[in-house]
Amino acid sequence: MTTLSTSTSRMGLGLGSRLSFMMFLQYAIWGAWLPILYPFLMGYREFSLDQTGSCLAAGAVGAIFGPFIAGQLADRLISTEKLLGISHLIGAGLIYWLGQIDTGVVEETYKQFLWISFIYGFVYAPTLALTNSLAFHHMPDRDRDFGIVRLWGTLGWIIAGIAVGQYLYRFATPDTGTIQEITNAQNAGRIFAFNLSAILGLIMGVYCFTLPHTPPTRNSAGKLAFLKSVREIRMQPLATLFLIAIPVSMVHQFYFVYTSDFATNIQNLALGDDVDAFQKSITEFFGLGGGGIMTIGQMSEIIVLAMMPFLAKRFSRKTLLSVGLLAYAARMALFAYFPTLVPVLIGIVLHGICFGCFIFVAFMIVDERCTKDVKATAQNLFNLVIVGVGIIIGSKFATSLVGTWATGENGIDFQQLFSVPMYMAIGCLLLLLAFYPSKAEIEPQGPSVSS
Repeated sequence: MTTLSTSTSRMGLGLGSRLSFMMFLQYAIWGAWLPILYPFLMGYREFSLDQTGSCLAAGAVGAIFGPFIAGQLADRLISTEKLLGISHLIGAGLIYWLGQIDTGVVEETYKQFLWISFIYGFVYAPTLALTNSLAFHHMPDRDRDFGIVRLWGTLGWIIAGIAVGQYLYRFATPDTGTIQEITNAQNAGRIFAFNLSAILGLIMGVYCFTLPHTPPTRNSAGKLAFLKSVREIRMQPLATLFLIAIPVSMVHQFYFVYTSDFATNIQNLALGDDVDAFQKSITEFFGLGGGGIMTIGQMSEIIVLAMMPFLAKRFSRKTLLSVGLLAYAARMALFAYFPTLVPVLIGIVLHGICFGCFIFVAFMIVDERCTKDVKATAQNLFNLVIVGVGIIIGSKFATSLVGTWATGENGIDFQQLFSVPMYMAIGCLLLLLAFYPSKAEIEPQGPSVSS
């Protein structure tokens, strides 16, 4: 009992702060550039819709291959903190390069951006799951501790997003001009997001070498962690979870591809003198460019993650996953049928429930249902589905197929566009309710004692 108390105290005072800062930097790096990527490519680099979709997918292609190697290394050969440090230092150089690529010829710029995006995805994507794995390894109580630590990642995303939004508002938005001229200036200013991400990546790369030592597990020497983890995820409830993760990731990609541009258009209309004080105050605080206002979703995410220790003990995993899918469907419905500022803000707020109750809980389930020596590999495999396969398919589906279909003479018809992921989310919910086993059905099964 004394040992448990001491461990809990260290988590609260020392270890917790170290893991929290790790999460803060991890997601600030991503949150700086991801929300603004679509308008940067379409509006500033002048890529076509199909080229933009390919660039979005390229990073995810890299994310497919990276986790295989990273998970195997972390589970078998190299300590997790060292692997994280090396990956982030390389990633910082790559993300800076992405912001600077401009050959003067759109086709050549596109080709270079495509390849560097692929390499960056290969390097960065595995770090998402590895930070989870490192945190889980050192936590005395996963249900109690992980939500508090992980919400600092959300805070990092928020601060980075608002910083970019404020930069665009204060330094990249002309005082006068047409809506198109203002938008063009904002698109050019989005290079700042890549520079900020690179600086954060350098800090993270150095910091990782100071994290608690997390050695590879060697008690299954000679066995591939990947093969063992695949055998484990074939069991319920992981089989159903991995199956619906792909369409859920596609729905998620609609949000991150289009919301920045969608919200920017709504905000730019509120720059005049004839708008109400509430609309002006939103712009004053969050800035412009979409990325800032999207951080409202991460703010709601903090609330959900802070409540997760209670929610995880009070409700079944199936119930939490269902609530997350309902939130996905409701968000897309608000975007599609109520495209004004207040409903859109409500839709953005729902992001916290989408992420917290589905993706966050899903990572918890993966950790619970896999044996100790393949947890990092299993986390990376699920990360591969969410950040890799789902985003590749989702990027092309959202742009080349649905985006092209919903684009007319007057631009994108957002009602048509967002109706598609709305129905996809409803379909995923029905699949979950039909095939995901109840707690009583899965409790005796699985390699882990947790459920």
